[in-house]
Amino acid sequence: MGDFELSGTGSMFAIIALAVITIGIIFVIRSMFKSKSETDLAAKYQDHTWKSPLEASNKYPDVNAFKFGRPVFLFGMAAALAATLFAFSWTSYDDVIFIPDDALEFDEEIEMEPPRTAEPPPPPPPPPPPVIEEVPEEEIEEEDEPVFEDMDVEEDDVVEPEPVVEEEAPPPPPPPPPPPPVEDEIFKVVEQMPRFPGCEDTGGSQKEMDECAKGKMLQYIYKNLKYPAIARENGVEGMAVLQFVVDKDGSVKDIKVVRDPGAGCGDAAEKVVKGMNNLPQKWTPGKQRGRSVKVLYTLPVKFKLQ
Repeated sequence: MGDFELSGTGSMFAIIALAVITIGIIFVIRSMFKSKSETDLAAKYQDHTWKSPLEASNKYPDVNAFKFGRPVFLFGMAAALAATLFAFSWTSYDDVIFIPDDALEFDEEIEMEPPRTAEPPPPPPPPPPPVIEEVPEEEIEEEDEPVFEDMDVEEDDVVEPEPVVEEEAPPPPPPPPPPPPVEDEIFKVVEQMPRFPGCEDTGGSQKEMDECAKGKMLQYIYKNLKYPAIARENGVEGMAVLQFVVDKDGSVKDIKVVRDPGAGCGDAAEKVVKGMNNLPQKWTPGKQRGRSVKVLYTLPVKFKLQ
């Protein structure tokens, strides 16, 4: 005999049927007692003599509810046993998620966009060369002859020093402008790559947690990925490649589709990646020298008709 299995719908219908049978039995017993109580029981048992005091404890045996005690008890036991059997036979099946083979492998010939890092500003342009203007000879005026003065000093002459005029100090130069804000460098390969959430509490080595995170990520992607209808109708298959930045706080930013097989596949893959920010937990950020850094992550998503 094979295992007895019930789906969720089957178990629900079985429990409803059991409840309906129980309610039906209750109504049958009530209607039975009601029909007997409408007869003149007092006149029926007016001259009746009881065989024993126990029999006399029931004034009207026709409406004695205790005579149904054993059948009701047995039915209750059977109902409880059936409910237990239905509960243990309730079988739930996990959704079958189709994950293509080698889902995380892609062609290395894909042109990858280099990570965006802070570049130094370009040097200022050189000053323009001086413009030499030719002065016509007509405008050159002849200089006057120099006048020579007698500078001899006699012994009786009083020489007074010329007053020294103190020149005012030039104003200090203005402070240099503040340097432009330096953007955090975006790494492509770090000592500890970012990990999809769900495996941080499992323990184990870094390699084991990386493999666990990859499996969780594939399950999330191919469970939520919706094959575009136009691609399915036209038999479009292929691989979409996305690049995004896993920020220091584990959020996903700057999502770009660098390879798109067409027919809406790239947009469908991008929508799934955007949904990672709505998960209860964020990514575990990548780390370089013990500190969290931004990492450029490349993710292939394969579209294959089953």
